[in-house]
Amino acid sequence: MPRTQDGHLPPVQRHGLGIRRYETLDTARGCALLSMLLYHAAWDLVYMFGVNWPWYRGFAAHVWQQSICWTFILLSGYCWSLGRHRLRRGLTVFLSGALVTAVTWALLPENLVFCGVLTLLGASSLLLIPLAPALERLPPRAGLAGSFLLFLVTRDVNAGFLGFEGLRLAALPPGLYRDHLTALLGFPPAGFFSTDYFSLLPWFFLFLTGYYLFRLRPQEDPREGRRVPLVTAMGRHSLLIYLLHQPVIYALLTAGHFLLTGATV
Repeated sequence: MPRTQDGHLPPVQRHGLGIRRYETLDTARGCALLSMLLYHAAWDLVYMFGVNWPWYRGFAAHVWQQSICWTFILLSGYCWSLGRHRLRRGLTVFLSGALVTAVTWALLPENLVFCGVLTLLGASSLLLIPLAPALERLPPRAGLAGSFLLFLVTRDVNAGFLGFEGLRLAALPPGLYRDHLTALLGFPPAGFFSTDYFSLLPWFFLFLTGYYLFRLRPQEDPREGRRVPLVTAMGRHSLLIYLLHQPVIYALLTAGHFLLTGATV
C-alpha cells in the first residue's frame, strides 16, 4: 500500500485501514475486558466476601493483573493516532475516572479508587496532544525503544526508587513524595491508599510505547480484520463496561452468596 513521503498512509487509505483495524483492536480489547471481569470477580470474592484463596495473593495472580493493565494501556496508546476527536475522548475518559473516584470516596471509602486506570488513560491522551508534534520527529524505532526503556527504569517510582519489579537501581529523594498531587505524577506520600493506582510515571511511558507501535504497524491488507462477535462488541463499548462492571459483578456475587447461604453480606 503506497505511503506519502513522510511515511504515513494517505488520508482515505488510512481511514479505510483504521476501520478494519478497529475490529482487530476491539477484539483484543474485548479479550482484555473478559480477563479483567474474571480478575475483578476474584478480587471481590477474596477482599469483599472473605474467600481464602492464597493463590490469588501470590505472584501468578500479580502477573495476571499486570497482563490486563499492560494490554489496556498499550492498546490505548496504539489507538490514539486513530482517533479523530482526541480532546473530547481524553476528557471523557479522564472525567469518567474522576467519577469513579467520587463514587468510591462517597460510597466505598474503604475501596477508594484514586488515580485509577481511567484517570491515567484520559490524562495520557490529553498530554499526548501537545507532545505529538515533537514525538513525531523521532524515528519510530528509537521512540519505541526509548519509551519502553523509560517505562522499565521508572516502573517502581511509586515505591521510592528507579527499577523494575523490585530490582533497585537508585533511590529517589523522599521530598518528591509529598501529597495527592505528587501521587498523580507517581510519587505517593506515606499512608497513600488506592485500590486501583496508575500514576503518570511510569505508565505514560507504556502508553507512548503503544503510540510508537502504531507508527511501526505493518502494511497489512485492510480486509484482514479479526472479529469475534460478542468479544469485539465488548471491546467497542469498553468504557461503558468498565464503568458498570464492578457494581454488576458485586450484585451477582451478593445474589449468589444469598442463594447459597441464605444470608446477606
